[in-house]
Amino acid sequence: MGAQRNIEMLTRYTQWANQRLYQALQAVPEAGQKAPCHGRPQGMAGVLGHVYVVDLIWKAHLLGQAHGFTSRSAPAYIPCAELAGLQAQEDAWYAGYAQSLSGQDLQESVDFRFVDGGAGRLTRGDMLLHVVNHKTYHRGYVADMLYGLGLKPPTMDLPVFLRDVAQPAG
Repeated sequence: MGAQRNIEMLTRYTQWANQRLYQALQAVPEAGQKAPCHGRPQGMAGVLGHVYVVDLIWKAHLLGQAHGFTSRSAPAYIPCAELAGLQAQEDAWYAGYAQSLSGQDLQESVDFRFVDGGAGRLTRGDMLLHVVNHKTYHRGYVADMLYGLGLKPPTMDLPVFLRDVAQPAG
């Protein structure tokens, strides 16, 4: 499986996994979603708000646009019910964007500025891999928070996506 196909598949996996996570969060009262946990003052909602903002930042980098953020956290509390729709839009954008790129596009280097002002340069492919990996990391963090509330998080494993959802290898 080539890099292009992997990146396309991973962005679709991210859509699926995030949808499952947000669906599970519907069973958690808002007070539980925003309760401080593991040093995160806004709990699950704060973690997921951070994920959303980081997606917007990297999207801007990929498009060569300014993002306007001075922090990697959401500037204000966003309820999970609202974040679910916002994140679904970004996940769909990333999946479509990944599908639109050629292998050569994925190798193109992009210059950008980190939120702290430092200079950065990554390929489009590396940026997309970072975005996918970043969300996977934080889904695990939120899953741990769900366990802390006595709830079982949904299955969000890549092999389950590949078995149940992904198109067979062609």
